[in-house]
Amino acid sequence: MPRELVVGNGKLLVNIDKDLQVRDIYFPFVGHQNHVQGHPNRIGVSIDDTFYWLNSENWTIQTNYHQDSLITNSLAVLPEQQIAIRVEEGVHQREMVFMRKFSVENLANDHRHIKLFFHQDLAIYENEVGDTAFFSPKDRTMIHYKRNRYFLFNGSLGDSGIKQYTTGVKRFHEQEGTFRDAEDGQLHFNPIAQGSVDSTFSLEGELEPNSTQEAYYWMTVGKSLKEVQALNDYVMETGRQQTLDKIHTYWKSWVNKGEVLTANLSPEMMDLYKRSLLVVRTQTNENGYIIAANDSDILQYNQDHYSYMWPRDGALIAQAMVKAGYHGMVRNFFRRCSEVLSDDGYLFHKYNPDGSIGSSWHPLVGESGEEQLPIQEDETALVLWAFWEDYEATGDIEFAQSLYRPLVRPSAEFILSFIDEQLNLPSPSYDLWEERRGIFTFTASTVYGGLVAASRFANLLGEKESAERYAQGAKRIKEGVEKYLFDENTGTFFRGIYKDETTDEITVDQTPESSLYGLFAFGMYDAKDKKVDQTMTAISEQLRVNTNVGGYARYSNDNYFKQTEDIHEVPGNPWIICTLWVAKWHILKAVSIEELQPAYEIFQWVCEHSLSSGLLPEQIHPHTGEPLSVAPLTWSHATFIDVVNDYNQAFKRLSYKV
Repeated sequence: MPRELVVGNGKLLVNIDKDLQVRDIYFPFVGHQNHVQGHPNRIGVSIDDTFYWLNSENWTIQTNYHQDSLITNSLAVLPEQQIAIRVEEGVHQREMVFMRKFSVENLANDHRHIKLFFHQDLAIYENEVGDTAFFSPKDRTMIHYKRNRYFLFNGSLGDSGIKQYTTGVKRFHEQEGTFRDAEDGQLHFNPIAQGSVDSTFSLEGELEPNSTQEAYYWMTVGKSLKEVQALNDYVMETGRQQTLDKIHTYWKSWVNKGEVLTANLSPEMMDLYKRSLLVVRTQTNENGYIIAANDSDILQYNQDHYSYMWPRDGALIAQAMVKAGYHGMVRNFFRRCSEVLSDDGYLFHKYNPDGSIGSSWHPLVGESGEEQLPIQEDETALVLWAFWEDYEATGDIEFAQSLYRPLVRPSAEFILSFIDEQLNLPSPSYDLWEERRGIFTFTASTVYGGLVAASRFANLLGEKESAERYAQGAKRIKEGVEKYLFDENTGTFFRGIYKDETTDEITVDQTPESSLYGLFAFGMYDAKDKKVDQTMTAISEQLRVNTNVGGYARYSNDNYFKQTEDIHEVPGNPWIICTLWVAKWHILKAVSIEELQPAYEIFQWVCEHSLSSGLLPEQIHPHTGEPLSVAPLTWSHATFIDVVNDYNQAFKRLSYKV
């Protein structure tokens, strides 16, 4: 189930599903230590002693956000009981506080008695062993803790706080959890439980005919009991509504501080652009690690998740945010890359949000038993490329100087050393999809961009000899691309080649591949170059999804979440990023306003295939249009930001030309 709503502040991230159930709570890192592990934290409603869970089919729920804000604005309607509940929620921009407001509207002409039940199901430190849940009578709050992780839950309806409460054992022997205790409208007031535990409490009040009552629910998170209680006091002293108002005001100001877009974008496109900025912010740690996705349901697919920082994703996301005017937000990304760079100058496959090396499936031993580096070289090269883009946007030479020796020079020296001398191409490494090892056009394109960036940094800082070596390295890479990765017969580039380390025999891989957009994206070629144009024309035809859903696939016969064997109709599931790469090509080669129309239509497609809340998944079901894999995917949102800015710049340039 995709995460329909995400709210966070760079340390605390809360994910909410389509039934308005909290499904993930990450603290103290975005993407690390998920204290819920995907289990639903249920919400129940009792109206005159008739009980309903919000995840039942009785409710109609529409998830959304307030415009330009990280405060949600969802509506749940229960027609048979003539009840509507507007739900607004957000994480404080500074404090570890998650606030929720429930505006319960009685649409009937009768007086009603209302009970709201809130279920807390935690797995603190990502396991259910040794948790404690207890009711604190002094401040009438529910507290869960283990070691130095504390979670305090509180609520109010009108002038009243928590009415009923209970704690108990969950998912152990025959015991499902305390949520079952709520279904008769009465809780058993068990004050403490330890082990694999959960808790439930109620807020209760009266609803006059055709009236609305406001209820609030909040969670404070910290490393000690004193800390979460102090945050609870902060909410009580500030006021529940005032706390929500502060969160809304802050994010509205934040999302409107960047580049002003003047192109002919529709209101839906502008909304998605700003939503994308906000979503990327929620997935970015305060310490700089940018996380790919935090939808824990992907665990059911391969017993791993996307809650890692891939340097490639991070670099492309950072560059998009810099282009949008959010340089300060991603400065720490480049600092962290310099710190985790290996002694040999390369970045590993992926990293945990605390900087430790993440899980990997890249072996250190090749098929013939030879030692090999378990890397994707594009990840190292793209960080250099993105760092130069950051400098060009800001002119911050002091920042550039501070990272030249720990990041730029060792990375560039590694890239120079990792060139196949026979081919003048990068030595074999894994492709950007992490599926095959070889020499790929995308990798070569990023290496070219990284070496050019390093050369420019070296020139900027007076390292003339290094600048020349890096520039010559980039030139060699382009020569190798033209000699070994270009098909003279078709006039197009292909995905890559595989070199037999024993015989030096080369095998060509001509699979249609969306990442060939890298040929122009990182500066090796102009988008108007005839060879690039022919290549992109070919792959856009070969990778178009020929169903009512549309969009473009990653590559032909993509098996990841594959939905059909008919690769002529569906070469692969449509991906948001790959479809936007086609838009980028149209934009960068356009010589008139009219030639921007295909990109505009792709923006419309992306808007149509976002969730109702504006969140973007990784990929789309080719027949139903439903989201597949994780949602939100940070890379999807960042690519939309990047390509919309390309469009805005092209629109201004071409409008002036007219």
